[in-house]
Amino acid sequence: MLNELNIEEVLFIDIETAPAVPGFDKLTETWQKLWEHKMKTQLNEDETAGDLYQRAGIYAEFGRIICISMGYVVQKQGEKFYRVKSFYDENEKILINNFFQAIQKFLKVGKSKLCAHNGQEFDFPYIARRAIVHGLNLPKILDIAGTKPWEIKDQLLDTLQLWKFGDYKHYTSLSLLCELFDIPTPKDEIDGSQVARVYWEDNNLDRIIRYCEKDTMAVANLLLRYKGDKIIPVENMEVV
Repeated sequence: MLNELNIEEVLFIDIETAPAVPGFDKLTETWQKLWEHKMKTQLNEDETAGDLYQRAGIYAEFGRIICISMGYVVQKQGEKFYRVKSFYDENEKILINNFFQAIQKFLKVGKSKLCAHNGQEFDFPYIARRAIVHGLNLPKILDIAGTKPWEIKDQLLDTLQLWKFGDYKHYTSLSLLCELFDIPTPKDEIDGSQVARVYWEDNNLDRIIRYCEKDTMAVANLLLRYKGDKIIPVENMEVV
């Protein structure tokens, strides 16, 4: 499959998420109870549900998308370049809608696949769930509720699933695979566990956007390595 894959047909995406509000104390009483119920099996003896609220961003019911980056590979004079664009807005509905409009445009010019690391378990369903919350219609490529896994594998690629080779219990992070394949990663930047703090406390969305963009390029390079191809050097990334 990978030998036949045209890398220029793929859109690489990554999302960054954060809790819906800055802290547990900012939730309404109803939402506090819902969060406490969600966390009741994850608490240690000395913890409260509020202590774990920094994790809320990983749940589409309690979090929100703050950035979506999308990139693709192009060739110029025989050399590969990576172009990336990010979508962000304080209004999550506008952010997602702008991303959907871009997807529709790219689908019309031959970009027929989406790819993310752990996309099947996180990025793809998270985007779809938050879109539905806002009453947005899903683009066909993401409208996969009830679809069998083997029916969507040709349009939604996942570099984690590809690495599993059918081993469903095996999880491998993007950073570990990049280290294994000698792919540059944004080590000088933040990691996923710090995004909520950088967003709500530091108010530094630009830092998160740069991190998100570099992650999409890391995914693109990982897929290239799976194919046995050379990676794209960092200096060949173009933000558009």
